[in-house]
Amino acid sequence: MRDEYDFSNGEKNPYVKRTKTAITIRLDSGTIEYFKNLAEELNMPYQTLINSYLVDCASKKKKPEVVWSVG
Repeated sequence: MRDEYDFSNGEKNPYVKRTKTAITIRLDSGTIEYFKNLAEELNMPYQTLINSYLVDCASKKKKPEVVWSVG
């Protein structure tokens, strides 16, 4: 194996598409804990589980039942 490799003429793989976008989202601690525990039971990463759930909701065009609390 070489000590150094020259990638100066390298090209990005044209067949790879980024299908996910990194974002910052604020979630309640209990919600995160729920998905982490469920993901552990299912032996999968919790972020993958949350993404899968959101994909399912979007594909079914689900709308949340919003309950506003005062306090």
